[in-house]
Amino acid sequence: MATKILPRDSRIRYLSARVNGQTYGYIRAEPTGTPHGTVFLLHGFPDLSFGWRYQIPLFMSLGLRVIAPDLMGYGLTSAPESPAFYTYKRAADDMADLARQLGCESIFLGGHDWGGLVVFRLAIRYPSLVTAMFTFATRFSPPSNEYVAYSSIPSMRYQLQFQGPEVEANIVGEESIRQALNAIYGGKGTDGLAAFDMTHGLYFESLQSLQRTIILSEDELDFYAAQYVKNGMHGPLNWYRTGELNFRDDKELGLTENFKFKMPMLFIRGNRDFALPKSLNDNMGQYFTSLRQYEVDGGHWAHWEQSEEVNKYVKEFFADKIDTTKICHLRA
Repeated sequence: MATKILPRDSRIRYLSARVNGQTYGYIRAEPTGTPHGTVFLLHGFPDLSFGWRYQIPLFMSLGLRVIAPDLMGYGLTSAPESPAFYTYKRAADDMADLARQLGCESIFLGGHDWGGLVVFRLAIRYPSLVTAMFTFATRFSPPSNEYVAYSSIPSMRYQLQFQGPEVEANIVGEESIRQALNAIYGGKGTDGLAAFDMTHGLYFESLQSLQRTIILSEDELDFYAAQYVKNGMHGPLNWYRTGELNFRDDKELGLTENFKFKMPMLFIRGNRDFALPKSLNDNMGQYFTSLRQYEVDGGHWAHWEQSEEVNKYVKEFFADKIDTTKICHLRA
């Protein structure tokens, strides 16, 4: 496994900023010596900025400063009630404003899951800000003229449960949150059965009997639960309640059939990510002037499961994109 940061790690600092009326908590990590650029890393569900623990040391070793926010509703960031605060457009605007506050004229940009979808909107809305970008698991789909809910896709029907009141009603308190996160991250019972699947969601009656997931240590799982209990599940689940809001915002972008991202792009998926099968990526190349794609042996969390291989591809991608003659000053 690749080197990773720990829940309480002296190599990182947790800071906060006021962005468009809300508070964002974020990890800031500095490389040894003079930084030659800044990378923003955007997580998904049910993750945190800490989800980039295997990639943060890599970017530091490349001479890049790391900014990894807790996105809206998570961890140290505000968790407003309305789903309107959780749209791709709102997140893109917030990240662009955070970059501006920190004094970044350009950034490298990476995302996973929902964070990957924000990456694409940020690159569309603020193209001069993004030098190069990558996503893990998340493909690009151009805005459609017809709204299609993710939950209508058989492999994503769990989203119906997440959109409703059931999860919030059943998952309350630190231990309950810990059990739910353990299930979503792949924890199984002694019989080998899971308590979460993508065609249904969480099986609440099975949560207490699970063994710990193999992709998080005991300390890491405890850290996640302690961060989540601050705001509960409402904020993170609001990301699943923004479908029509995102549809309207995306239509306003007015992208044509010939649209292409001009900045270089890296896409990595796990071959066992059943929510996002390989067939969904078949036409992705037409939307990029420069695209590298790789597949590794893993699931939705392949950047943890196969961190060394994933990091190798990331390092190769960034090899000719970091200007080592450039000094990147950031405001305090």
